[in-house]
Amino acid sequence: MDKIPPFGVRPWNGVKPISRAFRIPLSGMSAQRQRMETIATNLANVDTAFGPNGTPYQRQVARLEAGRDGTVEVTGVDTLDTGFERVYDPDHPLADEDGYVRYPKIEIEQEIADLMITRRMFEANATVFEAAKAMVRQSLDI
Repeated sequence: MDKIPPFGVRPWNGVKPISRAFRIPLSGMSAQRQRMETIATNLANVDTAFGPNGTPYQRQVARLEAGRDGTVEVTGVDTLDTGFERVYDPDHPLADEDGYVRYPKIEIEQEIADLMITRRMFEANATVFEAAKAMVRQSLDI
């Protein structure tokens, strides 16, 4: 059985160009939204010294892959092993015997740059969607 594309659009033999014109930018917008959420999670956890598995938070990135019909799909979220930063804070409850606390090694500047790129890609897909919508609207006026 075929996998159902994003936004409930069902494939059929000979994909209609009109539906494809909407499906491709919508899939891009959806993928970029997921990337934004992942980046926001990274930024929110910059100072998380104790994560769910007992270690500091690790940076995550959304894995995107091209679909067979020109769309883009989020196929998962990967956890990157970027290591940890040791910060001297002997009063912290998680400090080791030497007084150091391990924090995630997440570069805020890199996350902000990724966020800006992601936002621009989202905007580009939204522009394509609006252009397709305008073309459909003009074709209905003929």
